[in-house]
Amino acid sequence: MENLTQRWTKEQLKLAFYLYCQIPFGKLHSKNPIIMKMASFLGRTSNALAMKLVNFASLDPAIKSTGRKGLGNASRSDREIWDLFHDNWSKLAEECEALMQGNQIIFSLDENQEVNNFLGETRDTIVKTRIGQNFFRKSVLASYENICCMSGVSIPELLIASHIIPWAKAKDNRLNPSNGLCLSAIHDKAFDKGFLTVLPDYSIKVSNKLTSYDCNSNQTKLLIQLNGKLIKLPSKFLPEKDFLVWHNNNIFIS
Repeated sequence: MENLTQRWTKEQLKLAFYLYCQIPFGKLHSKNPIIMKMASFLGRTSNALAMKLVNFASLDPAIKSTGRKGLGNASRSDREIWDLFHDNWSKLAEECEALMQGNQIIFSLDENQEVNNFLGETRDTIVKTRIGQNFFRKSVLASYENICCMSGVSIPELLIASHIIPWAKAKDNRLNPSNGLCLSAIHDKAFDKGFLTVLPDYSIKVSNKLTSYDCNSNQTKLLIQLNGKLIKLPSKFLPEKDFLVWHNNNIFIS
């Protein structure tokens, strides 16, 4: 049995937060098989790990904004880990993968995800990029509970973790879940090409350029009808408003 007075190490806290990012809020419980596997890896009980994850949830503005609260006893160390990740998502994602020593029993690479082509990069860089993109996808989809925030589509194979500020432009926030939206393939493409944007009040704005296309097309109609509607907010990691402003100013076709 775990010694309840045993302090969590920094490495254990990093892996616990890494796990928190990639699990939907509604599945932060001790019976979740992934939590049980990570708990075994950490040498902790699944109850203790689940409590730690809920403590992290109590620090999440998205959780607090809905009135849902954690156990209310997040420690200073918990807050430090939260801040560390937010300061450097890429570095800490790499550190956590190294700490897990390639243990894919807990996290396996998602073979269904679309991986960017980094032609000419070293193999080590490609592997790190693949791991980072996998973390970003799982974190974003978990935050939105595997539901497209514009259409309500809930088929994981049709969902994309769409960057608000594109990968190439967001060096410090490439893996930040608050720089992502969970979108279906067509909504992702429309967002990426500037036909849609999300305003800081989380409402959708549709470009007038869409009306220059065949408005009798069902797909075009569905996109145009989104104008002014609110996206489905994530249960974790709200979209950063500054990132939305950037997309509006730099990608959206006004």
